[in-house]
Amino acid sequence: MAITLKEVAERAGVSRSAVSRTFTDGASVSEKMRRKVEKAARDLGYSPNALASSLTTGRTKLIGLVSNNFHNPIFLQVFDLFTRGLQDRGLRPLLVNLSDETDPEASVRMLRQYSVDGVVVASSTLSPDFAKAFRDAGVPVVHSFGRSTSAPQVHVVGIDNVECGRMAARTLLSRGYRSIAFLGGPETATSTQDRYAGFFQELNGVKGLKLSHSFAEEYSFDAGRCEMLRLLQSEPAEAYFCGDDVLSIGVLSAITDSGLSVPDDIGIIGLNDMEMARWQNINLTTIHQPIRQIVTSSIELMVAMLDEPDRYPEGRVFPCSVVERGTLRPAP
Repeated sequence: MAITLKEVAERAGVSRSAVSRTFTDGASVSEKMRRKVEKAARDLGYSPNALASSLTTGRTKLIGLVSNNFHNPIFLQVFDLFTRGLQDRGLRPLLVNLSDETDPEASVRMLRQYSVDGVVVASSTLSPDFAKAFRDAGVPVVHSFGRSTSAPQVHVVGIDNVECGRMAARTLLSRGYRSIAFLGGPETATSTQDRYAGFFQELNGVKGLKLSHSFAEEYSFDAGRCEMLRLLQSEPAEAYFCGDDVLSIGVLSAITDSGLSVPDDIGIIGLNDMEMARWQNINLTTIHQPIRQIVTSSIELMVAMLDEPDRYPEGRVFPCSVVERGTLRPAP
């Protein structure tokens, strides 16, 4: 049988309301009373009922952590950092899968059923309308890995994907490649659009350069492999900027299975610097995205919004850097 609040009160020799106040954040209770109640609770093995506490405080401490790309291994790291970070702040993450969801209002209704105190939209492919829908419903929201803008309508934490496209373009040019291609994720994703925009802006007009582009159906290994196998049926480019590491690994698989070599025949640069990119059999040259800093900053904003829901929307953009490994030929 679970130990009750009444038993703790009797053990400590105090009222039940004193025990309730001790385990209610922000409630008034003397330090002497707190020590007495906490000792009685430890002796009895009592744990406060979080759901019952939420009825008293009006706060569930539940934070909806929503995403839509569970095929991409990078989100194992993202979810690990988010769940541990929220729990360290005394909050409770509620992981929600929005794959194939197209209606922001339906997502708002679902999260409201759980009485969440706030929502983190952790996705670079979900439309900004999803984060705005939560804001319009009065739910504190942070869009992690969202589209950077100078005038955000919600809190956005991420990277400058346009600049990442430029970085990839400059890196490929510096290696002497003259036939260069962009192989992105879903064409409708803002991250794909921005990475392609920066890539094209940097290379457009370069004399003697052959430039092309294509898009995979999703950010996944299978989608990257499938698109590369299609491209290999004609004349492939000398080097590809793949808009994500997991796409890059699928592309690498297709190239090697077709009897070609990376980087001798075709060069590859990815984006994210996921753990798998460092594996010896992959050794992917990529653009490092500071995921840990993005997650930490997102949690800081969420905690601040719980105390200040009307906090003015803020955009936080973190710099990226090229990580040299083995899928591009050396610079001349």
